[in-house]
Amino acid sequence: MPITDPFEDFGDVADLAQGLADPDPAVRRVAVLALAETADPEAVPHLARAAADPDQDVRRQAALSLGGFDGPETAAALAGALTDPDPDRAVATAAAESLTELKDASAGRPLLPLAGHADAFVRAAALRALRGLRLPEALGPAVAALGDAEPAVRAQGVGVIAYLKREETLPSLIAATRDTDSEVRRAAIGGLAFSRHASAVEAIAGALRDPEWSVRETAAEALGRAGNAEAAEVLIAALGDAAWQVRQKTLRSLGRLKARRAVPTVLASLSDAMAGLRKEAAAALGEIADPAARAGLEGITDDPDPDVRKTARWALDRLAA
Repeated sequence: MPITDPFEDFGDVADLAQGLADPDPAVRRVAVLALAETADPEAVPHLARAAADPDQDVRRQAALSLGGFDGPETAAALAGALTDPDPDRAVATAAAESLTELKDASAGRPLLPLAGHADAFVRAAALRALRGLRLPEALGPAVAALGDAEPAVRAQGVGVIAYLKREETLPSLIAATRDTDSEVRRAAIGGLAFSRHASAVEAIAGALRDPEWSVRETAAEALGRAGNAEAAEVLIAALGDAAWQVRQKTLRSLGRLKARRAVPTVLASLSDAMAGLRKEAAAALGEIADPAARAGLEGITDDPDPDVRKTARWALDRLAA
């Protein structure tokens, strides 16, 4: 049997597209794969046609294959596939994933009407795709989505707003930190991290009292990303949180903020029962680089956990630099 050349010519797009007219769905599916393999933008109209094929497997493959292309024509084809009538949503799910691969901002315009579609799955998928495209025109539909009955749609709307990083959207994001759904609150808190405005920092800090540990964890991380040194006090208090995940992100943020006032409290975490938290504490002390931490770090250079020992030595080197 001859060895197939991995760089063989897959043929002219027009020739390959003829396979889409074959009565056998398996042949049509192979034609879709071959068209995608060309990576030729001229294949997009043919793949768009295949996305409306009578056979579900062909439509699904076309939706997946369109993920390798970009631009408004690709987005329009995927928008159609997103509303596919398949009750299993196999085609729509494939289209939703391919939409996240779009990079051309102009590809977002065909998706804007879908943000108001009757189907919540379609609304959420459209907003998810618009998020990464950072299309300014998406702001209006995203703000409107904050009042949607479905939490998944509200969360994606928050994502669009957060990615646009506009100070005038702070009131909308702050309001979303009080949403009834914890995932929406998490998205809003993470989205506020781009701003150093006092109102944003205050809202994030307030989320450290949220009843859901995952929201508090996001808040602890976001305070570090926001880079506001004034957040150190509330982070120090968060080291007493019952959830280790919150304490872990808190230690990381204190290190990122180089909060010297936190050194005594962080030193106490070097004796935590969890090796991962001892390692985070050592890393934070290395980032802060306060000589007052030297004795504590030297005390864990023989820690039972190798990662803790390694991090302690790294932190001591930072103090010596």
